[in-house]
Amino acid sequence: MKKVLLSAAALAVLISSANADGISVKSKAGVLKFNGTHYLGFVAKDKSKGDNTNKFETRRNYLQVKAYFHEDPKDYLRITLDTHDSKGESIVRLKYAYLYLHNILPSTSVEIGQAHRPWIDYEEHNSWNYRSISKVLTEAHNGAHLTNSADRGINFKTKLDYFSSELGVFNGEGYHTEQVDDKLSLEWRLTYHAFGTGKQKSKPNTQYANISFFGQQNPSSHAHKDEDLNWYGIHAVYNQPEFLISAQYVDVQDGNEKYAGNGYSANGEYRLMNKWNLIGRYDYFEMDKDSTEKTRTLAGISYEYNENVKFIANVLTEEVDTAGVKSVDDTSVMLTAEVEW
Repeated sequence: MKKVLLSAAALAVLISSANADGISVKSKAGVLKFNGTHYLGFVAKDKSKGDNTNKFETRRNYLQVKAYFHEDPKDYLRITLDTHDSKGESIVRLKYAYLYLHNILPSTSVEIGQAHRPWIDYEEHNSWNYRSISKVLTEAHNGAHLTNSADRGINFKTKLDYFSSELGVFNGEGYHTEQVDDKLSLEWRLTYHAFGTGKQKSKPNTQYANISFFGQQNPSSHAHKDEDLNWYGIHAVYNQPEFLISAQYVDVQDGNEKYAGNGYSANGEYRLMNKWNLIGRYDYFEMDKDSTEKTRTLAGISYEYNENVKFIANVLTEEVDTAGVKSVDDTSVMLTAEVEW
């Protein structure tokens, strides 16, 4: 699979070179758009169990191609390849592969294929801008650990001034786990935009206030050992140019013994001065089964080097406590370069 990633990267270079030399590049699509995102870093981890570690990481590398069509320039096919560190190797996976049809219904577009699930992408673009150093509560391993960001299915995305939503049906296991039965997962996000910004892209220098209700009803998930995984959450975020503040509550409310529980997360960002930002976050999740408590605390500072590069320094602590006994008590000092092109 690594050869696929290298071939796609080489293709982008060849296309650029060909255009510079006046050689035509043909495609059935009207426009081909290439871009990439990279999370590069160093982590020093002080572990409660096992040996402490110091290591450089290429945490994530995303290579993306969008093919826009002649008939409607807002329709496209997207494919995204994703690498992640795994036991000393960079493993390549298919993250997204979907057809996007713009406003196929009134104010509603659709993704068909290996598509975005309704919640995580929204949170990472509206209230938690630091995926390069931490996953969100619903995805983090020492958080609620309920879902991930992509799956095979269909996702309807509605955008109005004061309301937006995503309603989807998916396999339910996520993009890197096999579908093993005939059960499908219903997943949703419903968002009220108090300042009428539902059609706009959220940016740090704008003012917005959003309240969301989100969740999923998944009658059988192989990723969670063939148990029901039904949960919901409530989320609020307020942003203005000087700062951002956000909080959420998540409840796994059915009879799923292994995953039932509830918890919350809060994060903030203070724009200290030009290009410098202070960031903080706290996650808490308690399991019903044995009252296991998971907590994550993050504090850091970021610097926007230019429009393509951001540097981040932070400390992350993670604790897992069962009946007063800590099975995890780790502290990580992280240095990160987040690159987009």
